[in-house]
Amino acid sequence: MRISELARLTGVSARALRHYEDCGLLRPERTSGGYRSYSADDVTRVAQVRAMIDAGMNTAAIQRYLDCARTGEHGTSLEMCPDLRAELEALVTRLAARQAELRERQSRLQALVPAG
Repeated sequence: MRISELARLTGVSARALRHYEDCGLLRPERTSGGYRSYSADDVTRVAQVRAMIDAGMNTAAIQRYLDCARTGEHGTSLEMCPDLRAELEALVTRLAARQAELRERQSRLQALVPAG
């Protein structure tokens, strides 16, 4: 299938798909005319990439751990290995710190607004 069909099937723009290819996350075949040719496995791969991006992982981390991604009837999951677990725990810690920072800012903003 061509990139436009993969984009339609996955809900991901052709531009994003080309970016995934540039990052090494997708490796489409090429036709004799130089067009990208995707398989049904690429639909699954895009779903895995999107799930990992939606969880907050960057493309460099996804590239390192994409082979750990599994897709089943309940969606995408990751097979844990020590390095991946450590990276995900660090991401959770960063997100918790960011949430605390945002709550503090929200509190400070509310203190600036007169009661009314």
